[in-house]
Amino acid sequence: MSDKKKELKLSVIMPVYNEEKTVLEVVERVMKVPLDIELVIVNDCSSDGTAEELKKLNGRENITVIHHPHNQGKGAGIRSAQKVITGDVMIIQDADLEYSPEEFTKLFRLFQEEKADVVYGSRYSGTELLVDTFWHYMGNKVLTSYSNILSNLHLTDMETCYKMIRADIFKEIDIECNCFGFEPEVTAKLAKQNIKIWEVPINYEARRFDEGKKIGWRDGVKAFYYITKYNLFTR
Repeated sequence: MSDKKKELKLSVIMPVYNEEKTVLEVVERVMKVPLDIELVIVNDCSSDGTAEELKKLNGRENITVIHHPHNQGKGAGIRSAQKVITGDVMIIQDADLEYSPEEFTKLFRLFQEEKADVVYGSRYSGTELLVDTFWHYMGNKVLTSYSNILSNLHLTDMETCYKMIRADIFKEIDIECNCFGFEPEVTAKLAKQNIKIWEVPINYEARRFDEGKKIGWRDGVKAFYYITKYNLFTR
């Protein structure tokens, strides 16, 4: 019998809303990563030219595009993709240029070595990064600290987009949040399981609001509610 380990497949979920200028560049960068990758794109009823850009991907191998008939939010997009992914491991990729798909291999290695069930890519744990605004950085630190207190995890970046999760674990998560509340929700629900969670540093290029950044202070306020709800009042 061969001792050769099975090659793991990575499912990349890309929720998209009004990212016509960057979405195809991000797609190409994802598909160039030297891993066995499938990409599931969910267009959340974009009102710009995103849908037209995505038509250019018709017929591309290992790429699936889903279109929502009306705007529902990032969490809803992730939930739609959750039903169709076929990989062994999954990760979420935003359709802007803040997160670098080239970092996938750094997180994926821990699954190949059978060390991890979940790996968080941290923007704030001693890595090279484009300097963020003070209030965005502090808001993230406060939310991460509050999440850590309630979940009893020791993360440096709870709000990171890069959460790489074993697909069988991910598919069992009942995703309730339609919006950016997905991040604290999934963290709370992972923390309640007997699984191995790692964190590794990643590079990050912060986008300004005038460049299309969508998350704002109202989302930060909502995050406190979601952290409390999913850590204290949800199984």
